[in-house]
Amino acid sequence: MNPDGRLPTSKELIYRHIAEQGVASKAELLDRFRIPSSTLTRTLEEMTADGLIQASGLGPSSGGRRPILYETNPAYGYFFGLEISRFHSSLGFFDVRMNPMSFTRWRMDEAMTPDKLIAHVAQTVKAILYDHKIEPGQVRGIGIGAVGPLDRERGAVLRPLYFAAPGWQDVPICRMAEEATGFAARLENGANAALMGERWALRESQPQHMLYVHAGVGLRSALMSNGAVVHGSIDMEGAVGQMIVQADGPRLQEGGNFGALEAYASIQALEKQARSLAKLGGGWAERLRLAPEQIRYEDLLQALRQGYPPAVELFDRAAAYLGIGLANMINLFHPETVILGGSLIYADERFYRTAIDAARQNVYYYPAYQPVFTKGELREDAVATGAALMMWRSMEI
Repeated sequence: MNPDGRLPTSKELIYRHIAEQGVASKAELLDRFRIPSSTLTRTLEEMTADGLIQASGLGPSSGGRRPILYETNPAYGYFFGLEISRFHSSLGFFDVRMNPMSFTRWRMDEAMTPDKLIAHVAQTVKAILYDHKIEPGQVRGIGIGAVGPLDRERGAVLRPLYFAAPGWQDVPICRMAEEATGFAARLENGANAALMGERWALRESQPQHMLYVHAGVGLRSALMSNGAVVHGSIDMEGAVGQMIVQADGPRLQEGGNFGALEAYASIQALEKQARSLAKLGGGWAERLRLAPEQIRYEDLLQALRQGYPPAVELFDRAAAYLGIGLANMINLFHPETVILGGSLIYADERFYRTAIDAARQNVYYYPAYQPVFTKGELREDAVATGAALMMWRSMEI
């Protein structure tokens, strides 16, 4: 199914198969799609004439003439992928084979309002195209992966939490991007985009059932079943943070659930817990040399890397709770691959190992059923890559 809801044409199916395989011969395509040889020959000739594909050499002989191998033409089009997150944003530039040609990343500080962000993106886009000597008309679009909640149909960011800058409510981000760059734009939540990107990176192994969990300022998740991202009736990627893991526990924010996972296993939770401990004494304030309300995640991370026992305990407890949350999701969806991303996962190997160990201990049917845990192939570049891939999949062929 195409992103616009219509069934793909045979040309689109052939093109995407060649793209995912890297190269393909006519014999392979005949075997894969079961269409008349004359029809396939005509289709390949048309696609070559249109610049969609090109011959890449000859394959090994099976007794007769060596077959022509076809590959996608990398210069057919280009795509931008934009990630909008709470800590940072990034812009990736890709050719039609989804090869990254450029990546730019910047912090989302108190000055990075929606207007400032889009102005920065437009300026960066121009610089990238100039550096690569590519005309704007060769760009097929810009995909956007953003923190939710979203209205994907309107291309709007609705009411995300924890942005440092003001103005991030009801933002028509796609319209703003289109007006600033001149490129068509599509919006997807960041967790879904990351999962799309990671699935593309793992396309040779073809995992069909995947779970992605992002642990950072908040918690976000995405699910793939039978190779397709699962969209709910509303776009609330952060709802996983409201999973209750302790019935009589605290809540992180007004309106959140008491005992929710985000109150134990998020950057916001770690900062809140450390500030409370510092107010009680016990060496935190002296160790960090900060007033309790000045303690930030970076300070906690430094204490962790220096081996400060209370910091180690704080992160270990958060990781164990994250593992419990992961086990709950795994027991419900039974994915074959679980990808973990986000600042907490990348910050320290011990946090990642503690989380997946706790998850394994609580997975039903373990060890008979053992999902594969990974940090993914793309990591920090996953969202921007998946956002660009979304535009690639919607490209007219």
